[in-house]
Amino acid sequence: MRHLLAACALAALATPVLAQDTARPAAANAMQESGADHAALRQALAMENRAEDCARDQYRHPFETLDFFEVRPGMTVVDYMPASGWYTRVLVPYLGERGRYVSMTPNPAAADSERFATYFGGLPDAFAKTAADISGEPGDRGAPVSIHASQDMPEDLTGQVDRVLVFREMHNLLRSGVMYNELMKMRSLLKDDGMLGIVQHRAKADAPGDYTTGANGYLRQEDVIALVEAHGFELVGMSDVNANPRDTADHEGGVWQMPPSWGGKKPELRDIGESDRMTLLFRKR
Repeated sequence: MRHLLAACALAALATPVLAQDTARPAAANAMQESGADHAALRQALAMENRAEDCARDQYRHPFETLDFFEVRPGMTVVDYMPASGWYTRVLVPYLGERGRYVSMTPNPAAADSERFATYFGGLPDAFAKTAADISGEPGDRGAPVSIHASQDMPEDLTGQVDRVLVFREMHNLLRSGVMYNELMKMRSLLKDDGMLGIVQHRAKADAPGDYTTGANGYLRQEDVIALVEAHGFELVGMSDVNANPRDTADHEGGVWQMPPSWGGKKPELRDIGESDRMTLLFRKR
């Protein structure tokens, strides 16, 4: 455990190599220079409850990713389908007591199958157990945490959210039939200048349609951009910070053959890192 904590601290304190990006919002360069914000983010990344998480930092690049999405302390941030809370453990301390962390999960009634409806219905309670461990002791200065399914989001959040973040979940929205409902809800929550950040497993540009329905986890980048823009957003930035050219993105059994899931059917995939991923930033239009 001590070795893990030391690794986290060293990684967090190191000078980051910022994402290579295109079409980034004009204000980003000025915001990127904020030493206080960067120091707060490094501190959050080095926290003790990330001792096991930090092994994945080299593949998920949380410093560069959150900086690219222009997430700052004091913001209200919706973390969509936060699962095991990997990003929650960064965002709650980083946003600070002036911020607000909101977990949002899909509306089960919008799913096109009983299987997904049941799965989505259980997510808020499952995450509540995770969040109880993340929120920390009384007196901690992390952001307050609230947990809601999309149909139960508080009215006071409508038009008040700075960022909605979707990490590796767009394929689930597509394959379950909830994409329209959920993207429109995200849009309604965002402020007029609010932004949507997406990290998603990336299929090759020429991947066949029957491989990119969402069932394999991989989606074509151009399809994700088109789908999101069709729901009232404008693409304002792209980054390859989470790219992995070693991933052929065509695995039988889908992305779950890659680490950290690593289905074990392809031993050669165990040590090549995580999936190739697109990192996209959209503004509410």
